[in-house]
Amino acid sequence: MSTSSTLEKEQAVRELVRSGYTKIANETSAGCCSPGVSCCGSAPQDADKLARELGYTVEELKALPEGANMGLSCGNPAALAALKPGEVVLDLGSGGGFDVFIAGRKVGASGRAIGVDMTPDMLGKARRNTASYQQQTGLNNVEFRLGEIEHLPVADNSVDAIISNCVINLSPDKPQVWREMARVLKPGGRIAVSDIALVKPLPPEILKLVEAMIGCVAGAALVSEAGRMAREAGLTGIVLKSKPGYVEAMTSFEDPLYRKIVEHLPPGAKPSDYITSLEVQARKPGADCCGDDCCQS
Repeated sequence: MSTSSTLEKEQAVRELVRSGYTKIANETSAGCCSPGVSCCGSAPQDADKLARELGYTVEELKALPEGANMGLSCGNPAALAALKPGEVVLDLGSGGGFDVFIAGRKVGASGRAIGVDMTPDMLGKARRNTASYQQQTGLNNVEFRLGEIEHLPVADNSVDAIISNCVINLSPDKPQVWREMARVLKPGGRIAVSDIALVKPLPPEILKLVEAMIGCVAGAALVSEAGRMAREAGLTGIVLKSKPGYVEAMTSFEDPLYRKIVEHLPPGAKPSDYITSLEVQARKPGADCCGDDCCQS
């Protein structure tokens, strides 16, 4: 495939994803798959239930600005990152600000939580939510930037930690996303992302479903590929942990996307045979990174 054809295909995928998430940002009770369902997951009435199953506390969820939790999570990267006061944390694909607002409380007044999203309507929603966050916390430590995760609007070597929740799978150029993460991390900085990944390739019929692309499934990489991309970006200390419980929860919620997936699976197969939530942790080598856990992969 020529370079121009590849770029055109990548841009088409971005526009498809942007369109789906624009719809979510503008419709509080409807998502891209069917009324009342979000692109990556649960219906609004199930959003808090899913978040609790993923490890978010009741206190964290109650403290969020109204509408920040849109049921788009497939993990809990802010907890995985073990954020500390004073750190600068970057959230890739920050949506309405869900993980940024949680991270902001963890890094405190001396820290900074930055969200990047390519969908203007999502960015507007997050910025509107910021006023409520500031009133509740007294903190002025979060910001949201418009940009693509393949081309982050963030300076080199400026971030202590990167988190991302169910977003990298949507990128048409995942190796570039990993290279960008390595670029903006400070030496010794760390990555903690939750993403959708494949245990084994999906049947062709599922790959053709538009909802599957927007719903964080058809664009997902194999678990082994996630580790390879991180290594090739120069990261070390790579740890991959599969969390199939997320997919089982989505199936039990009878999410329309997962119902369609079930319809196209071989007899006796279930979505978690193919799809998993994947936690990925890694570090950027540097002076602040020492010990076997971060200086070798």
